[in-house]
Amino acid sequence: MAFSDHLLDIGEDIWDAQKDHPFVRELADGTLDEAAFKHWVKQDYRYLQDYARLFALAGATAGDESTMTHLLGVAHQVLDTEMDLHREFASDYGISERELESTEKAPTCLAYTNFLVRTAYEGHEAEIAAALYPCMQGYLDVAEHMADLADGEHRYTPFIEMYTSDDFREATGWCRAYVDRCGERYSGQHDAMEDAFRTSAKLEHRFWEMAYTQEGWEL
Repeated sequence: MAFSDHLLDIGEDIWDAQKDHPFVRELADGTLDEAAFKHWVKQDYRYLQDYARLFALAGATAGDESTMTHLLGVAHQVLDTEMDLHREFASDYGISERELESTEKAPTCLAYTNFLVRTAYEGHEAEIAAALYPCMQGYLDVAEHMADLADGEHRYTPFIEMYTSDDFREATGWCRAYVDRCGERYSGQHDAMEDAFRTSAKLEHRFWEMAYTQEGWEL
């Protein structure tokens, strides 16, 4: 079994919880509260800044030139393309670029990005690969589930289309192959990879909850 599939097997409970989350189900049928979606847009914008940093740091630790080139390219693509899409989403919902930049990370977003950046600075290449995997594979799998649940087009259809696009599938496929290469090359890192994967996956689930409840720093 490919190691990426092994990770998905041990994270099956988390994947099921993500697909059953009310944010996911309500986005799929178009009934999600707009305020919750706007909260996701702003928090995910801040998340992506550190996700790009994760890829850049992963590139610096990569074991071969081809992988280094690709990881650094993904960091650039996130900053140059995906964040532009988020700015477009934000504009459609009346959120200015200034508001995006000034958004304070919610506790879950802060916990997730801190975990990723710490892993990138302190972890082995294989551990970093496993930590970044749940975001890409999770969004593809959840968006495909949303597409299955959706009944016609609605205001959140562009979200579903973005994360089921050919470009996103290709990016996720490369990430799967990267995890598999690390799993084969660094057998002594399997336990660390499993731990990193499950932590990121659990934080992915909490990210939906954070957006749905519009989590902040209320005392």
